Amino acid sequence: MSYQPLDEQSVITYLQQSAQRVGRLASQIGVDNALHAREVGDGNLNQVFIVAVGSQDSPSATIIVKQALPYLRVSGEGWPLSRERMRFETQALLKYSELMPELVPDIYHHDLEMSLVVMEYLDGFEVMRGPISKGQHFPNFAVNIAEFMAHSHFFTSDAYLASADKKAAQAAFINPELCKLQEDFVFTNPFMTSPENNWNPLLEPDIIQLRGNAALKLTINKTKYDYMTNAQAMLHGDLHTGSLMVQGDKLKIIDPEFAFYGPQAYDVGTLLANIVLGAASQVHHSSDEAVRRNYQAYLLDLIEPIWQHYVQTFDQLWQDHTAAGTGGDLSPAAYWEFAGGAGAFASYRRDYLQDVLTSTARHGGCELLRRLMGIVSVFELSSIPDDNIRVIAERHVLEVAKQWLSLPVASVDTLTTAAKKVILGTPA
Repeated sequence: MSYQPLDEQSVITYLQQSAQRVGRLASQIGVDNALHAREVGDGNLNQVFIVAVGSQDSPSATIIVKQALPYLRVSGEGWPLSRERMRFETQALLKYSELMPELVPDIYHHDLEMSLVVMEYLDGFEVMRGPISKGQHFPNFAVNIAEFMAHSHFFTSDAYLASADKKAAQAAFINPELCKLQEDFVFTNPFMTSPENNWNPLLEPDIIQLRGNAALKLTINKTKYDYMTNAQAMLHGDLHTGSLMVQGDKLKIIDPEFAFYGPQAYDVGTLLANIVLGAASQVHHSSDEAVRRNYQAYLLDLIEPIWQHYVQTFDQLWQDHTAAGTGGDLSPAAYWEFAGGAGAFASYRRDYLQDVLTSTARHGGCELLRRLMGIVSVFELSSIPDDNIRVIAERHVLEVAKQWLSLPVASVDTLTTAAKKVILGTPA
C-alpha cells in the first residue's frame, strides 16, 4: 500500500486488511472484529490513533497506531519533513524490545511504506509530565530509567560491539533530518534571532543578556559540536518526561524517533534537565509552600541516584563483558594484561564516565535554555497562565542552566547542589 495519511476511518480499513496477513497483529485485534478509532496525537511530529476492538465502551483490546506525517506537525505543512523518522523510531523500539522488553511497549506491526507502527496501548499509564504537575512520586523510577540508559548505551557502544558491527549499526541510525532539527532548535536558533523563537515577554531582558554572553555561547557551541560528532552509542535522542509513561512503579519509554548515534550525555542531560523543569514549575503547580518545597527536593534528589545507578550499571556491564571476552574492540581484555593493568583499566573507565558527566551538565544546560526561548516549550512551563508566576520558574531554570554550563563538574553533586541552591534557596 502506497503512503497516505490515515484518518479515523481509513486507519480501521488499514488495520483490518493488515490483520489478514500479519499474525501478531491479528492476535491482538482479530480478523473480523469491529474497530473504533480516535486521533489523539498532541505531539510535534506525528499523528496517533487509539483503536478499540469490539465494543467502543468496553473493548476487548486496545492498540495504538502512530503514523509520521510528511511535515513538522507543530508548524504545519509549510515545514516539510521526511517520513523516514518512523523507520528510526521502529528500529529503536525493536532494539529496546531486545534489550529491555519490560521498559517499552510491545510492537505488533510496523510498515515502512506507510510510515507507521502499531503497538501496545499502555492502559493506565500517563505521560510523566502530568503526574509531576500533580506532585506524584515515582517508586523505582531512578533505577528503571538508569537501567534503560545504561543498557541501551552500553550494548550499542564500542565498549560492547566489534568495530565493524558498531559502524554498521551507526550507519542504520544516521538520522540527518531530525538531528538537524535538534542542532537548530536545541543548540543554535534559541541563542540568536530566529523567527520561530518564542518566550515570556518578562524574560526578554534575561534573554538579551544571555545572547550576549560570549563564554556561555562558546560552551553551547562546543556542546553542539559534541552532539554532532561524538557517536558513542545509540541514543533515544529525545529522552524527556514527555517521552516517559508511568503507572505506579512501572515505566515505559516511548517516542524514539530522534534515535541516532551520539554522545551518551545527550540522553542523560536531557532527562536530568527535564526533572529540573518539573521542580521549577512547582511555583505554579503547588500552592502550599511546605508541600511545594518538599516535592521540589524530592524531584531534585532523583538526579544523584539516576546518575549513580547509570554509572554502576554501565561500568559493571563493561567489566563483566571484558572479563568474559564478549566486550567490544575498544578495550579488549588482552590489552590490559600487564602489571597494573587492572588498575589502568579501572582508571580508563572512570575517566570515560567522568567525561560523560561533564558533558551531561552541558547538554542539560542547553536543554533547559531552549525550553525557555525556542520553538518548543514544555507543559510544565506553558501550562502556567500568569506570566508573572511563570517568569519566576523560568528565571530559576535559566540560572540552573547557566551554572550547569559553566561550573567545573567534579561529581554529580555539583548538579544537584546548583539546582537546589537556585530552586530551594539552599546554601551551596
